[in-house]
Amino acid sequence: MAITGPTTSGKTSLSLGVAEALDGEIISMDSRQIYRGMDIATDKLPEAERGPIPHYGLDLKDPSETYSAVDFARNARRWIAEIHGRGRVPILAGGTGFFLRALTDPMFDQPEIDSDRRQRLRDHLGMFERTKLERWARVLDPGRADLASEGGPQRLARTLEVALLTGRSLSWWHQHGGREAEPMTGLVVNLNLSREELDRRIDARILRMMEAGLIGEVEHLMAAGHGPDAPGMTGTGYREVGRYLAGACTLEEALDEMSRATKRYARRQMTWFRHQLPSDAVLVDGLVGIGEQVEMVLAAWAARMAVGVTAKGGGRV
Repeated sequence: MAITGPTTSGKTSLSLGVAEALDGEIISMDSRQIYRGMDIATDKLPEAERGPIPHYGLDLKDPSETYSAVDFARNARRWIAEIHGRGRVPILAGGTGFFLRALTDPMFDQPEIDSDRRQRLRDHLGMFERTKLERWARVLDPGRADLASEGGPQRLARTLEVALLTGRSLSWWHQHGGREAEPMTGLVVNLNLSREELDRRIDARILRMMEAGLIGEVEHLMAAGHGPDAPGMTGTGYREVGRYLAGACTLEEALDEMSRATKRYARRQMTWFRHQLPSDAVLVDGLVGIGEQVEMVLAAWAARMAVGVTAKGGGRV
């Protein structure tokens, strides 16, 4: 089972309720909660509030390390198999759609790249201005250049390193590389809220983050050597507060940009879920009480299990 939806829609609360009812274990499907020390702006559930329910996919990497959707899929398949092996229900919960798609529509089998060569290349690329790297991307992988540029330093570096170290563009590998694994299927739940309610919740969450000590968290991460271009530090909240701490803007400006960036992200999530989730995904109203939400999911789960949900050789979620 996968519970997804835009930021602040209530995925954490629903996943806890469903896990308790189904004797389940939760796999975080959030590309930022995998980072250690990044708790407040990612709205990571504190360990004390997880209760007896095992959680996976949290605190796996330092903010300066990379973690891709392919990495998530490999880990998630192992966690899912282990949870099934214990006779329990795996519940994916989070808003990173690409993580879910990496399971339901597996990516190409990535070419082998020596980690030392890749790191040396990344260090070398770090010496050049971003505009120059973007020009190289347009030459080496024109079909992916715009996406790479929009995705930030990590995606831009990935596009260049694959082309330079394998002799084939990343676009080519996407088209010709074999699937790394078979697709997985299962019940997908999409929590839905109006834009107005999401906007209200986003602004309220930002205030809670500030009260919880977001500025101190970012200061600590920066003091530990995680600069603004570190993969984890490019996330919303860390990026804006980092600019404030560097003297590039006022705190009011930072918070305003956090609000606008989070709302833009929520709208992109809503658009992605509308077009990319399976046609039989269950839509749950995020405004109804948590008890009613859990009942809706349990009813859909029971109906799906009565029919029998198995993947095309890849397993079930």
